[in-house]
Amino acid sequence: MIDFSHRSVLLDEVIEGLNISPDGIYADGTLGGAGHSGEIARRLNGGHLYGFDQDDDAITAATAHLKEIEVDDRVTIIHQNYSSMGEEMRSRDVKLDGILLDLGVSSFQLDEQSRGFSYRMADSPLDMRMDRRQALTAATILNTYPKDEIARILRVYGEEKFAERIAQNIVRRREDEAFKVTGDLMEVIEASIPMKAKRTGGHPGKRTFQALRIEVNQELKVLEDSLDEMRDILEPGGRLCIITFHSLEDRIVKEAFKRWQDPCTCPHDFPACVCGAESFGKVITRKPIVAGEEELKNNSRSKSAKLRIFERGEGGKEPNR
Repeated sequence: MIDFSHRSVLLDEVIEGLNISPDGIYADGTLGGAGHSGEIARRLNGGHLYGFDQDDDAITAATAHLKEIEVDDRVTIIHQNYSSMGEEMRSRDVKLDGILLDLGVSSFQLDEQSRGFSYRMADSPLDMRMDRRQALTAATILNTYPKDEIARILRVYGEEKFAERIAQNIVRRREDEAFKVTGDLMEVIEASIPMKAKRTGGHPGKRTFQALRIEVNQELKVLEDSLDEMRDILEPGGRLCIITFHSLEDRIVKEAFKRWQDPCTCPHDFPACVCGAESFGKVITRKPIVAGEEELKNNSRSKSAKLRIFERGEGGKEPNR
């Protein structure tokens, strides 16, 4: 049996942040093992939850978990990336009272050797696909992308200081032998990062593996391209709760929420707004919610988690272009 079980990060904070109504309609865009979804569904009475995930292992695990806790009749599982949420809801003529995104990689994906997400497993295939129906893998990137593009990916998505050196050594290595397993990549990373940086910068593979995973799954682009549509399928008073795990995701969410609350593009010295923009609602979290002491002690995954919440208002209009 697939074990997707893990402690759902910021669970109490998410449940409170969604402000769940028993007869409301909700969506979990990152279903995983249905830890968050199960708790949302428990609170529904006449309402419904739509759960999205592109990972077939997650779909299997979530289906079993929801059935086990006897809430599966309140949940519709959709085997798609959350980017399809707007289309799926419109096809059902449904607007939502709340949406949750718990971004990043799951504990199961990290622990499952066949997936290749973890730098701690030397013999895993260089896969890193969340949706195994797609063709692009981490091995494809390492074996075929130009050096400058690999360096850009590591620098931008991994914030890796030694991106150029790692990219150069990747290209040099693949001239003799193709990259096949995670251990091949770790050998190059270890040889590319100075000893002094290894002693102070955490695991040397962390940033490169994060960058490759983001590129394989187009995580930041999907997030950027989906946020406005999610906002638009919320009912007035509906809330969007997003948990991020690194600064790149958090910046995208923070800037989108800020823009929605105050979309005016007029210069500050204008006596009145002429761009025609209207606020879409309000940011509930002035600062992101982070894990408390107890959760940090019991769940290491919560260390970098940040929860931001936006509440949809009655109106909303983009500035005139």
